[in-house]
Amino acid sequence: MEKRNFLFVSLDALIGDIAWQIAKEGHNVKYYIDNPVEREVADGFVTKTDNWKKEVDWADVIVFDDVLGEGKKAQRLRDKGHNVIGGSAYSDKLEDNRSFGQEELKKAKIPIIPYQDFTSFDDAIAFVQEKPAKYVIKPSGEAQNKKMSLFVGEEDDGKDVIQVLDAYRQAWSKKIRTFQLQRKISGVEVAVGAFFNGSKFITPINVNFEHKKLFPGNIGPSTGEMGTTMFWSAPNKLFNSTLKKIEPKLRDEGYVGYIDLNCIVNNNGIFPLEFTSRFGYPTISIQQEGMITPIGEFFHDLAQGNNPKLKVKSGFQAGVRIVVPPFPFRDKKTFDVLSKDSVIIFRKPNYDGIHIEDVKLLNGEWVITGTSGVVLIVCGTGQTMLQAQKQVYSRINNVVIPYMYYRKDIGDRWVEDSDRLHNWGYLREV
Repeated sequence: MEKRNFLFVSLDALIGDIAWQIAKEGHNVKYYIDNPVEREVADGFVTKTDNWKKEVDWADVIVFDDVLGEGKKAQRLRDKGHNVIGGSAYSDKLEDNRSFGQEELKKAKIPIIPYQDFTSFDDAIAFVQEKPAKYVIKPSGEAQNKKMSLFVGEEDDGKDVIQVLDAYRQAWSKKIRTFQLQRKISGVEVAVGAFFNGSKFITPINVNFEHKKLFPGNIGPSTGEMGTTMFWSAPNKLFNSTLKKIEPKLRDEGYVGYIDLNCIVNNNGIFPLEFTSRFGYPTISIQQEGMITPIGEFFHDLAQGNNPKLKVKSGFQAGVRIVVPPFPFRDKKTFDVLSKDSVIIFRKPNYDGIHIEDVKLLNGEWVITGTSGVVLIVCGTGQTMLQAQKQVYSRINNVVIPYMYYRKDIGDRWVEDSDRLHNWGYLREV
């Protein structure tokens, strides 16, 4: 493919790995990070710019990696004739405003789980006391980026939810302005996503399984993500019953990029939980590992509104995040003492399946930077989930970082989840 110019625009240094992958394919890349404390991320891996607006005319493709107002910027540039991957004010709202997302699903005749919005913790506590049940606490807006604030109740009388709401009232009432209580439904948590070219979905679609808890066995605090397993598929019942139904609205918006819908499914139906109307992290890096089509070529065609042929590996992909203290918590002193500027060592000079997060290149060494403690995504692929799992963990064994930790069970739940999803018919291609 002809060499192209790619401009990446990021609020918090999320898209650095994909910028690096595209640079390795031979394209010109410039990367802007808005958050000043994150600006060292990907230094040495890609070329940086401190003013993305000056690079707009240089770029053949402009990529926005987040919501929180980024969709408006993307839409304005698209309206001016630029090739842009990114959302719109509407698609940002799908993710940032949980209730809006749920109501849009309802308009598309997709069943949703009962929920209630709150701006007062006292009102929410009174609600649970009046209607005791298992609930999930979901902050809305920018507060939802604090993944630890999401809480899944386990007690039928809702007392654990009441206790957490009371703690949030005391600690986070100024940070969590709006939140949602959603009834908890049991089943398999699975997400379905696909790329959209401004007029239609591009196939194959992606089916993925997130592992959000910190510790093996799915226990401990919620994190952004500790690992993900996935596979590419022709459109199936899960996709056609959910995302496919919002295709007309995305077409009206001219949406270009990736969109994902996380769901709970059981033998009674499919119940969407939330949209991710942007790339997922680490999802996009694991997806790239499973693509045969070079991602730079694919992004260029996607941004132009073409119908790109997305060739992918058969079988499965698994990705595991390697993190360091104090992740998933924020404690600058701990991070500075134990993790910042630590060198990442590879026992053998083999970087297959290695994707960067908060890393910079300094004097030829890979060094931890940023603030989050999220360091690497290590990926594996295989014709079976077991093969992908074995490959990813053998690759992790090649990595040495002081105080590093990661989940060792990513992929374990696939056998049971697969059996149930196939039994209910949701993975059948149609």
